[in-house]
This record gives sequence, structure tokens and C-alpha cells, in this order.
Amino acid sequence: MSVNSVNSTTAYTPNYQNTYNNTTKVEEEKKSNSNGVVYEKGTSAAKGTYAKEDVVARLKKDAEDRTAQLRSLVQQMMGNQGTRIGQADDMWRFLAKGDFTVTPDVKAQAQKDIADDGYWGVNQTSDRIIEFAKALVGDDPEKAEQMRAAFEKGFKAATKSWGQKLPDISQRTYDAVMSKFDDWAGVKTEA
Repeated sequence: MSVNSVNSTTAYTPNYQNTYNNTTKVEEEKKSNSNGVVYEKGTSAAKGTYAKEDVVARLKKDAEDRTAQLRSLVQQMMGNQGTRIGQADDMWRFLAKGDFTVTPDVKAQAQKDIADDGYWGVNQTSDRIIEFAKALVGDDPEKAEQMRAAFEKGFKAATKSWGQKLPDISQRTYDAVMSKFDDWAGVKTEA
């Protein structure tokens, strides 16, 4: 029986004439020797097999091709991300300058939204921030300082993204959030 290239990683395509002849030899060997199976060394030149060097070369090329694909994908993604963040930064700078006009309807809606009781006003925004912080730590007052530190870090990052001091409404929201952190943590403040 021919096992042809036991160490090869490619599929074996048998040569039926040789297989028949080899099987006969193995059967004869089994009859004369009861110690086990006899393996015949295959050759890399046998039909349907490849030399180890060929297999290794193909595997290396496949690995190189996949690495190149991943590199290309990452380059495209990071390039697009860089372009998008550049556009976003430009937008923030544009808004921070205040050099634009809006329609009266948009202005009225914005004023309503940022009023003290509006969705983006100090009260509702600070409430959402505190509720989110509480949800993250299971409303555990002992974790309030950890959440306060995270909020401060986020506020500093937002200020940096804005490119200058944030608008007054943001500063008032910051103060309201800090006061609500104090209440949550049980910190007593003097009036």
C-alpha cells in the first residue's frame, strides 16, 4: 500500500495501477511479517503531489497576499477616518467662530431647545449625564467620584475639540452636573 508523501499537506491522487501492485506487496509482507504495516516512501514526482518546498512557497504567498489585503483595508479605513475627522474639526471651528446665519425658524427652535427647560438646556442635559453615569455603575454612590472624573475628562476633550472655551451654556451645564454628582455622592456643600 502506498501512502505517498505522508508528510505532504496536499491531497493524494492515487495511480490505480501502482496502488494495486503496492497493495499486493503489502499483503505479501503482512503474511511474512506480523510486526505491522510497511510504509513505502513516496516521491514528490508522483502524480498529484507537490514537493514540500512547493507547498511552503504557496502557503507563504497566500499569507503575504492576505497580509497585503489587510494592510490595504486598514490604509483605506484609516485614510477615510482621517479625512472625516478633518472635516468634523473644520465644522467645529466654523461653528465656534459664529460666522454664519440661520433662518428665523431654525433660530426659534434652537432657542427653545437650549432654554433652561429645553431638551438641550442645562437641566435636561445635566440630568441625562447623571442618569447615564448612574446606569453605568448601578446607581452606586461610592462610584460617583469615578464617574465625576470621567465626566471631567470628557468635558476637557470637548473643550479641546471646540478649540476654545465652550459656550456659557456648556459651562453652566458643567456646574449643574458637578452639583448633581455632589448630591448623588452625599457631599454636603455650604450655601
